[in-house]
Amino acid sequence: MTPSPIVFLVDVDNTLLDNDRIQNDLKRHLEREFGAACRDRYWAILEQLFNELGYRDYLGALQRYRVEHPQDIHLLSMSSFLVDYPFANRLYPGSLDVLEQFRSWGQTVILSDGDVVFQPRKVECSGIFEAVEGNVLIYIHKEQALDDVERRYPAKHYVLVDDKLRILTAVKKIWRDRVTTIFPRQGQYAHDRNVIAVCPPADMTVERIGDLLDYDLSALLAGQPSVQISQEVTK
Repeated sequence: MTPSPIVFLVDVDNTLLDNDRIQNDLKRHLEREFGAACRDRYWAILEQLFNELGYRDYLGALQRYRVEHPQDIHLLSMSSFLVDYPFANRLYPGSLDVLEQFRSWGQTVILSDGDVVFQPRKVECSGIFEAVEGNVLIYIHKEQALDDVERRYPAKHYVLVDDKLRILTAVKKIWRDRVTTIFPRQGQYAHDRNVIAVCPPADMTVERIGDLLDYDLSALLAGQPSVQISQEVTK
């Protein structure tokens, strides 16, 4: 397969979607419907799974909670809340416009971590799946799957947009000058002082994903804002 001139790799949670707000909505729902004790226990299981797996397995946490409460029939409503959540309402302003702009410059791919049920549904129901024409990759640890990313979407150069500086640093260490890393400072992980203290800065930092609409491609790769947006792709 002939490599593309450029491929854009874009994360989902707290990059395109306000995942912190989704979590807060879930906490409020759990407390309202099941009580604070249930909320706290579910969240403790969720954090335990996160430490084990490296991603948040919401449905897996619900299954573990069910094992502890096999007679609780109300758990069905908890699963319905997760599956039927209005993810499109939690898109950051400009998210889909950024994907559209990226697609005008090169192939654009979602690169995310997550489980095999909830994360794909989140991508589909939010409109992200359609915005990238179904080009979606979801791994357990995406920074460890770069060989597979290259095999599926070979490119001379990659642009990676992710709210986790740790991920950007790991990928930069492997791909070096073949990747431009972009760090939108959105969400809890983007403001983790401990991570920021030990990781080098990304090639470019923006406060919001929508800020990328102020860049043309050459300016984006150089990390400089552009007054006039150009639709030409550098070859």
